[in-house]
Amino acid sequence: MNGSDILTLVTVFVLSGFVGFEVISKVPSVLHTPLMSGTNAIHGVVLVGSMIVLGSAHGSVEIALGFLAVVLATVNVVGGFVVTDRMLEMFKGPARTRAKSTPGDGSAPEEGTGPQLGTGSQGGTGGTL
Repeated sequence: MNGSDILTLVTVFVLSGFVGFEVISKVPSVLHTPLMSGTNAIHGVVLVGSMIVLGSAHGSVEIALGFLAVVLATVNVVGGFVVTDRMLEMFKGPARTRAKSTPGDGSAPEEGTGPQLGTGSQGGTGGTL
């Protein structure tokens, strides 16, 4: 590699950093968790690539850098799955958690014991203003 190739690679790296920052900064905050967890899970390809690099390493510096790449890629993938699991837990309603309980064990309300709609239980004057 000559100086021109290295300069081209550094230029592409810096420009991709700027473009990535601009794209991510335009994403609404509501979408950050699903977007980031999805992309972190897809980074399993990075893990495979780092394992290939580690497998073809010959010197001690290459082995150390390859091992570091495998560790960081593994942390990235596991973190992506953890964030995805937490995000999915937020969308589970109470009906899904009650389905795991056995009827009559006291962990879920029995049918017919919850608040009834239209019975005037909102308080006030029975619905008239």
